[in-house]
Amino acid sequence: MEVRLTTPLRKEDVENLRPGDNVLISGTIYAARDAAHKKLMERLDRGEELPFDIQGAVIYYVGPTPTREGEVIGSAGPTTSLRMDAYTPRLLNLGLMGMIGKGKRNDEVKKKMTEHGAVYFAAIGGAGALIKKRILSQETIAYEELGPEAIRKLEVKDFPVTVIIDSKGKDLYEIGRDEYLNWKREER
Repeated sequence: MEVRLTTPLRKEDVENLRPGDNVLISGTIYAARDAAHKKLMERLDRGEELPFDIQGAVIYYVGPTPTREGEVIGSAGPTTSLRMDAYTPRLLNLGLMGMIGKGKRNDEVKKKMTEHGAVYFAAIGGAGALIKKRILSQETIAYEELGPEAIRKLEVKDFPVTVIIDSKGKDLYEIGRDEYLNWKREER
């Protein structure tokens, strides 16, 4: 199944998504990796606001390569999501609705995702040169000193992702291929 979503996301936008669904995201997503997440937590600890509206936001775990002349952004492949797991529950509590990365998430993140109705998507690792073509514009909005790990506001059109963990906690990585195929057949 292919679904089109526009950010910011609402619970009703993602509640019917299932693991394995292909999604095309349009709108604003935020690029941030572990160094930026750490700075976000420090900011929250000081009682300061985040540099972007977290309500319904989607964060893409990416640190793009340098931008070549005439291009919007460099190669923009996903980073391993587990590196953000220590920070993610707090952001989910504040209204984060979607995350894009690669690899598994820990149990605490999955529990918070279910509690808040959030979704975890995967982008294709190794396809950063193709993914960047879906990014229409980028703007560094915080922590420029982090270079590729700065927080960036990305405007995207039909950004391709796959649902890995749905809002009910069903995890494609845990389902297994045969169970997944049977489950998808039964769903139809």
